[in-house]
Amino acid sequence: MYAIVEIMGQQFKAEQGKKLFVHHMKDVKEGQSVEFEKVLLLDNEGAVTVGAPTVKGAKVVCEVVNPLVKGDKVIVFKMKRRKDSRKKNGHRAQFTQVEIKSIIG
Repeated sequence: MYAIVEIMGQQFKAEQGKKLFVHHMKDVKEGQSVEFEKVLLLDNEGAVTVGAPTVKGAKVVCEVVNPLVKGDKVIVFKMKRRKDSRKKNGHRAQFTQVEIKSIIG
């Protein structure tokens, strides 16, 4: 059984026991249970249910494993040749790691 669920504006394939890195969620603590109700597709042993836009009554229950995980550092370097113009910039994305406990639907 799996579900396609929208979490913080991104779509993920959720299966029981799978760990996901989602955009950083504020005000969550380690071990806290979180529910996501925007289930777009539900597959139960070959019986596929597609929502319009979501599947009614379906939800995904997750547990927060790590509330703040820092992603890899990304360097953005821009340069124009022969103009003495250089710009170095970068960022490091923040994620929350969750584990799928159950899919209800």
